[in-house]
Amino acid sequence: VDDLAEIDYSLSSLPAVFQPFIDLDLKGTVFPAGNYTGSPYVVAPFTITDQRDSMLFLAFSEYFFQTSSFAYYTAGAFNMTIAEEVSQTHLFSLFYFFFQTCSYFNISTEIFGSIIPEVAKYSVTPYPVMLKLMATEIPVISLEQDSFTVEIQGSMEVLAVLPDSTTQSLFTMNVAANSSISLNVFDQKLMGSLCLNRLQFSLAHSNVGFFEISLLENILSYILQTEVIPSANGK
Repeated sequence: VDDLAEIDYSLSSLPAVFQPFIDLDLKGTVFPAGNYTGSPYVVAPFTITDQRDSMLFLAFSEYFFQTSSFAYYTAGAFNMTIAEEVSQTHLFSLFYFFFQTCSYFNISTEIFGSIIPEVAKYSVTPYPVMLKLMATEIPVISLEQDSFTVEIQGSMEVLAVLPDSTTQSLFTMNVAANSSISLNVFDQKLMGSLCLNRLQFSLAHSNVGFFEISLLENILSYILQTEVIPSANGK
């Protein structure tokens, strides 16, 4: 698939040949590159509805997406550090557009201090901010009719970048996000529309003292809803 994941798409059973069609059952197991281990998920059999108006029907089960999530989580693809520049090679464009928006607004301790008074008291001199994001659990992908949802549990650490290039941790938040992607075919292309269903933060640790997280949560949710997601859907 790429440098982080490989896929086993060997046949899981003998091809079934019928007069009007042929059935091919493939494994569709994704695993970390160079580390083929047993999947923690159980394959659930499924069938494709009988339709004969196209030459080829291709279907993916939740198992395929679950093993993909497991492989990329194991490879550390959901862990990223964001400083001045953002790489476009991140697995989920939602994270990319979010941190691109943060870079656009030149996020610093001064900006956080205007939202969180404890940060302003702790860091009087404005410093650039570094964000460390990591998934703490394997993201859960669920298939629904014409869409799928992604549930992510993670953490985000906010650090001040000092003049000598060292960092100082300000606080760490637990992050719970649920988003859905609606699928449709437009101009013979499969298109997706991203929607943020839920975003919740809780304070895990703070070096600046305890503070209410709700205002920061509301501001970040607003940025995602008005800037990040429209940008992602426009790509």
